[in-house]
Amino acid sequence: MSSNQTGPPAVSTAAQQVARSAAIALRSMGEPNAFARRFDFWDSQYEWRRVFSELLGTFLLVLVAAGAGMVNARFGGHAIPAAARVVAPGLMVLAIIMFMGAVSGAHLNPAVSIAFALRGDFPWRRVPRYLAAQFLGAVLATLLLWALIGRHGPAGLTLPGPGIPTVTAMLWEMVLTVGLVSTILGTASGAQQVGSIAALGVGSYIALAGLWGAPVSGASMNPARSLGPALVLGDWRSWWAYLVGPVAGGGIAVGFAYILRGPGGGGDAGHGVVAWTHRPAQACPRRAGGTGAWPPPGAAAR
Repeated sequence: MSSNQTGPPAVSTAAQQVARSAAIALRSMGEPNAFARRFDFWDSQYEWRRVFSELLGTFLLVLVAAGAGMVNARFGGHAIPAAARVVAPGLMVLAIIMFMGAVSGAHLNPAVSIAFALRGDFPWRRVPRYLAAQFLGAVLATLLLWALIGRHGPAGLTLPGPGIPTVTAMLWEMVLTVGLVSTILGTASGAQQVGSIAALGVGSYIALAGLWGAPVSGASMNPARSLGPALVLGDWRSWWAYLVGPVAGGGIAVGFAYILRGPGGGGDAGHGVVAWTHRPAQACPRRAGGTGAWPPPGAAAR
């Protein structure tokens, strides 16, 4: 050591790396995976998982929603009680949000994807892929039901109730969807951002809306759920009511959210976090000692 060195010995580069890695490891032990991986949504390598999640989730939803009517038609009349038929989709949505909502946000509904984009919580460039996955999931579910138990007239479709004009059904769907999308946006925003617990609110709303709204319009509130079976079964009666009504209702709900909370929801529920534990720590700017800026540098280009 030279006589003119006044400070302590320099710490080796290897020791610095070990200390930094240990700090990251210790810090990550106290972070929920959804928080630690909160930047994953902006990583395009996970896009196929998000799209597949929407396809699978909508497939399961339509399997229950359309399947209840088709099973009833196959086995006669009241094999599945009316109350069970309208509550089952709500329970299915609850389950889907709980088990894979963190992957894609579990929209399962074109009206929801469009509403999140209008609200500024979801990028418009991803909307077409989500919509395509949702409609494909609905079509595949209907094809499977058709293959397994056969076609039985209009069973599985959402149609206006007896004596209900198509315009009335459209307005009914619009009103029901305002409540649904308001529930979804509310549980994904600010102080009400409740994560997976949002499944309880969303599932409950779908079940309650079905209990009192299904006799009028079928309480679809979801263009994919209605138009997927219509495409497979080749029955387009009143189809536009189940496209215009939910989309318009979602737009109105976005306006209500603006009045209640101002612009933007600021929540993660619109996109999920794709929380995979094998991601390296360096992938998260804040955890790796980066700037932690939102969105991460380069996100807009992905």
